[in-house]
Amino acid sequence: MTAVITGAPAASVPVDRAPRRPRSARWAWLLRLASVAVAIGLWQLLTVADVRWWLRFDTLPTVDEVFTTLVRRLGTEAYWLDLAQSLIRILTGFGLAAAAGLATGILLGRSRVAADVVGPLTELVRPIPAIAVVPVAILLFPAGEQGIVFITFLAAYFPILVSTRHAVRALPTLWEDSVRTLGGGRWDVLSQVVFPGILPSLFGGLSVGMGVSWICVISAEMISGRLGIGYRTWQAYTVLAYPDVFVGIITIGVLGFATSATVELVGRRLTRWLPRGAENGR
Repeated sequence: MTAVITGAPAASVPVDRAPRRPRSARWAWLLRLASVAVAIGLWQLLTVADVRWWLRFDTLPTVDEVFTTLVRRLGTEAYWLDLAQSLIRILTGFGLAAAAGLATGILLGRSRVAADVVGPLTELVRPIPAIAVVPVAILLFPAGEQGIVFITFLAAYFPILVSTRHAVRALPTLWEDSVRTLGGGRWDVLSQVVFPGILPSLFGGLSVGMGVSWICVISAEMISGRLGIGYRTWQAYTVLAYPDVFVGIITIGVLGFATSATVELVGRRLTRWLPRGAENGR
């Protein structure tokens, strides 16, 4: 005999609560701009008041001094030459790293032999900071420019490699089996299963790689460069031109934000077929 329990209280469902409306894009941008404006205002307030409590804001230049220096630097040819030189280095190194990291990641993810032969070497080199390889790059390459590009390449290569390898290994085998059952070959599996399946993780690795590349290219320019934003920022520090130092810092931040945002925008456009990608792209 089966006992049936009746009369259990039903879960209360609120019917008077209105659905939460999505935040508008205009409001989101206003909020972002407001946060930046508050940070700048706080910087101006602390430096003008010569606040010296735990942190020494009295030694930092004010917002007015940095802005005046930025306007002056924007009118010089050297500023744009440094900016172009850093962009050429970052785009060259990052582009090479994206191609090599994608190819190596797919190879390690799909070939057990390659994972056994190349995998241990990549895992031994990956924990080494790219900036620690600057002395090796100076000895290895005849020109300092090639060494800086190599450091940039090395910084972006491993995040892209690791994200691609994990994405390939996480693909369901059922997808590949379905393509092969329908008569597809190796290229069909790569073009219809592997490439579309790894795109979300790949662009995550590309975004991380771009950020790390900027850190390392600026550091390499400070150590062994002759042109570039990092070199000019370090030169300004050696002569105690602190407003110029902050101009370099701001320039680096803006360029890093712009390049990373470009990578993420391209990623959202290429993964619009994902439900989450479609929502974020609005």
